[in-house]
Amino acid sequence: MTKAIDAHIHVQPWNELKPDVRASWVDRRPDAEWLEKVMSDPDELVRYLDRCGVERAVLINYPSPDLMGFTNATNDFVAKYRDAHPGRLIACGGVHPRLVRNAADAKEQMDRLCGGLKLSLIKLHPPHQQFQIDDYQRGNEALRAIYEKAAEYQIPIMIHTGTSIFPGARSRLGDPMPLDDVCLDFPKVTFVLAHLGRPLWAEAAFFLLRRHKNLWADCSGIPPKTLLEYFPRFSELSEKILFGTDWPSPGVRDIAANVSAFRALPLAEDVRESVLYKNAARLFKL
Repeated sequence: MTKAIDAHIHVQPWNELKPDVRASWVDRRPDAEWLEKVMSDPDELVRYLDRCGVERAVLINYPSPDLMGFTNATNDFVAKYRDAHPGRLIACGGVHPRLVRNAADAKEQMDRLCGGLKLSLIKLHPPHQQFQIDDYQRGNEALRAIYEKAAEYQIPIMIHTGTSIFPGARSRLGDPMPLDDVCLDFPKVTFVLAHLGRPLWAEAAFFLLRRHKNLWADCSGIPPKTLLEYFPRFSELSEKILFGTDWPSPGVRDIAANVSAFRALPLAEDVRESVLYKNAARLFKL
């Protein structure tokens, strides 16, 4: 059976969550008590990944103090968490392009994340961080510096696309079309289009992935049973798409169930193998 890498799970410092976010997310999950343990115990997460048949997982983190509650400390959190099982866990952190002081500050933070903490991925979340990914065209030099540093370190940048249900999220900023400019303006950066624009911008996501060589995607946050409804030509992009679940977001109860549902899709075996494992192994140079 094809091995699996989950390229998009959220293991984050839940002690920083804002009360309204916690109420809309954590408090609604019947497994909240166990999840609290996972967020502080890498061994517990790895045991769970073993039960799910997942070899590695990418731990998605990003600062969003004004909406989610997560501060820059999330970067140190994920680096330390990864270091408990570096052969199983891949660390993703972020810089907030609207809250950094200037371009020099953004460069310094990127140096620390990429060079010091040795993170493997940078995450930007426009609906939560409340900016547009092409704001460097409108004077945000800090955002330009983030992209330039990503090119220097050859580290991919994941960008949230699609809607968000969390309190205060600006879902209009999840439109992936600005990536058309971003991919052209920063051709040496590999971008990962998270969530394939779900549910409003699937056609735009498909267009962008076909157009840009430096654009990849993950299929997280989309129930596998509906994936081919959104993307009937999914197999045409199978060399650029990473499997991901978005666990434990409100609609994703179990990683193993998502893996099983993806395996059951009417896809060629080489497509399943690429999406479940090979693409992530290439992207993260495993």
